[in-house]
Amino acid sequence: MSWFKNLVSKKKNIAVFVDGPNMLRKELNVDLKQIKDIATQFGTIKIGKVFLNQFAPTKLSEAVVNQGFEVAISVGDVDVMMAVEAATIAYNKNIDVICFVTRDSDFIPAIQKAKALGKETVAILVDESSAAALKNCADYIVILNRQQKGRI
Repeated sequence: MSWFKNLVSKKKNIAVFVDGPNMLRKELNVDLKQIKDIATQFGTIKIGKVFLNQFAPTKLSEAVVNQGFEVAISVGDVDVMMAVEAATIAYNKNIDVICFVTRDSDFIPAIQKAKALGKETVAILVDESSAAALKNCADYIVILNRQQKGRI
């Protein structure tokens, strides 16, 4: 994992965007603390947002905030809101790395835009069966180990 050492040596600023409806499902048992631990291997988290829909339980929003993430509530498609936010942040000169925590390929255009603007991209995926196109698009891929997962 020499690429981790290379990244860490240049303390970069990172934005982390979590696709809540796709990742924060009971059956997946994804732990936001683990997401933070992984993301900090790529740099210092300057922006951390979890995107949820308007039907998300209040307790989920509270748990997200307790982990240090900002909650972004969408009344429409969460993927659209997250992709627009990521593409907008790609223009921010103070952010070096954009991390996408998701299971689907809806974010490929945002990843491509970020890369075109000189940002490094990370995809944190729940398992090997996550979207192959995402794995082939992002600069770095991290597959969560089922045995390491815990609760939010």
